[in-house]
Amino acid sequence: MPERLQPAAGPLAGVRILDLTTVVMGPFATQILAGLGAEVTKVEPPEGDNMRHVGPMRNAGMGHIFLQANQGKRSIVLDLKRPDGVEVAHRLAERSDVLISNVRPQALQRLGLDDASVRARNPRIIHVSCCGFDQEGPYAARPAYDDLIQGATGLPWLMQQAGADAPGYAPVTLADRVTGLHAVYAVTAALYARQVSGVGQAVVVPMFEAMTQFVLGDHLAGLAFDPPQGGAGYPRLLTPHRRPYRTQDGYLCVLIYNDKQWKSFFAAIGDAGRLERDARFATHRQRADNIDAVYEELARILRERGTAEWQALLDAADVPNMPMNSPADLLDDPHHAATGFIRMVEHPTEGTLRMPRQPTRWGATPPSPDLSPAPALGQDTREVLRELGYADADIAQLLQSGACHVAPAPQEPVTP
Repeated sequence: MPERLQPAAGPLAGVRILDLTTVVMGPFATQILAGLGAEVTKVEPPEGDNMRHVGPMRNAGMGHIFLQANQGKRSIVLDLKRPDGVEVAHRLAERSDVLISNVRPQALQRLGLDDASVRARNPRIIHVSCCGFDQEGPYAARPAYDDLIQGATGLPWLMQQAGADAPGYAPVTLADRVTGLHAVYAVTAALYARQVSGVGQAVVVPMFEAMTQFVLGDHLAGLAFDPPQGGAGYPRLLTPHRRPYRTQDGYLCVLIYNDKQWKSFFAAIGDAGRLERDARFATHRQRADNIDAVYEELARILRERGTAEWQALLDAADVPNMPMNSPADLLDDPHHAATGFIRMVEHPTEGTLRMPRQPTRWGATPPSPDLSPAPALGQDTREVLRELGYADADIAQLLQSGACHVAPAPQEPVTP
């Protein structure tokens, strides 16, 4: 079986989290919390988290996204449609500091795992509900997924405004991960509040509101004023010329932003007086007002040299630039190599895996640099039940009834 969790280290050492989340948003949040030292017990249904079944994978039930988002956690399988399964969840909640879920609140209430029911047995618990929509509005009971929330908060519209042939979604689970980060700070802030007040509380983390704030922060624009001072949209982000620039032999990401950088850029290409001669470039305000023309001219200039030549010239002039990487390029990036950000992990059943480390560095309370690998389905069911005080006979009865499940015998790592 996989190696057991090591004693927790990090700023959240000693915090116990009951994780009722699935797919991406919730597991992404609890992965961060586990990385910060919290003890995370993941409750899965008998069929497992859906992301277990999304390939590529080496063994069934161990899909690549699941492996990335569930390190450092324990897995217990409970059938929450059965009263004895719900009772196990309540006993887990009684010993937990935080319960976090992305089950729709209405379903959570039907299961008896809503805030009022859980806090009746543990008043100090922090009950965090990650859901699609604020529960005070008419969308409260609607289902929500990343694509739907991206669409509802304007991202496909913005993509088309920026020059795409048709509306499209960002090719990352942006709404899930943005909302997951809101869930992380909600947990940590609520833990601090409990430290001060001594009592727990309920926190609702809705995707629609989180992404609306995220999008409107850039694109409310003239609609921020009453009466409006123009339409929606930040022109610099919407110009079709804001993209990696084509060079003679590839692409390069360049952002020349302030007066100093523009002066340095034009001096480096032998056009030192351009800001004085061309009013479109003269000040930040004038560049913003003429952003299409400014970026189109920059695109024309960058096509005149090769990528490596541009990188050397721009670096020497202290003009911000970065390569246009692919995900594969990130694995060999020299900065990541120097910091050890991408680590090689030996999983007991899945073989060698690449895993990013925690992106933050801590001075006084650093988290452990290594987490236990993502668990097999039900890997820790027996151990967790024993910790809750269930006798072996009780555990056998829970397993026989189907309220709980345990992992099958482990497989050897698959050689790719």
